[in-house]
Order: sequence, then C-alpha cells, then structure tokens
Amino acid sequence: MNIHDFVVKDNKGNDVSLSEFKGKVLLIVNTATRCGLTPQYEGLESLYEKYKDQGFEILDFPCNQFAFQAPGSAEKIDSFCTLKYNTKFRRFEKIKVNGKDAAPLYQYLKEQKPGRIEWNFAKFLIDKNGEVQERFSPQAKPETLVPSIEKYLAS
Repeated sequence: MNIHDFVVKDNKGNDVSLSEFKGKVLLIVNTATRCGLTPQYEGLESLYEKYKDQGFEILDFPCNQFAFQAPGSAEKIDSFCTLKYNTKFRRFEKIKVNGKDAAPLYQYLKEQKPGRIEWNFAKFLIDKNGEVQERFSPQAKPETLVPSIEKYLAS
C-alpha cells in the first residue's frame, strides 16, 4: 500500500484518486486559515510555483481540529486562500488528522512517519512512487523543504 491507493474528497465533494499523482512528488499539509502559521500559505505557494512544472504538487487538507482555526465552509476557506495568498495548489475537504475520526490518509501518514500531528501545517513529503519519505513539523518554514523537494524531484 502507498499514497496512490487512497481516494479522498476534494473541496467540492468529488472523489479524487491519489493515483492521479503517480510520478509526482507530493507535499501533503493540514492547514488552517486562522492560525499563527497561516502565513505559511505564501511560502507553500512559492514552492508550488517554483516546482510545479517539474512534477511537484501540494495537497492542502484544511483541519479545524486545533483550536477551531479552520472555521467556515470549503468555499469560504478556498476563497480566503485564493484572495489572501493567491494559492493555486489543490485543496481538499476539511478533515480530522488525529483521534478515532482521523481521515484514513492521515492514519496512514502517521503509521509511516509515527507520531501525533501536533498542530496545523504539519507536512509530509511523498516521493514519485507514493512512498512517505519525510515529515516536517508545523513550524518548519516551507523554504526549508527545498533541498528535500529537489532531491525527490531528481530521483
């Protein structure tokens, strides 16, 4: 099993098979619009713009599980991210990342790189084969991921 075996819902409620991302390097992030780390959207978009043509994708999963910092509908979250940070990467449905109701994708991510998700903006880097390679803390600024992203894009 790997990431490509999962089907998730996009922010419009449509099923998306992650097999559509075979051959791409992925950064999976749980996000929030009212978090002290929300400005990381700017850095994430910068990474996306720099590497998208080389096969890099960011998968954004809003999460309201930490201090209710991702309130509102999928449409409101999308509008906020688009207008304030001009994000163009894919956004998915709001999910839970911890506890018995954690999304299956996040249960899998935490099995591969163990530990509870400590806050919004935890990041998982996935290689072209769908294998979870690295986990970064919420505090890790997007620009610090450049060496790892470039390493997996080159492999």
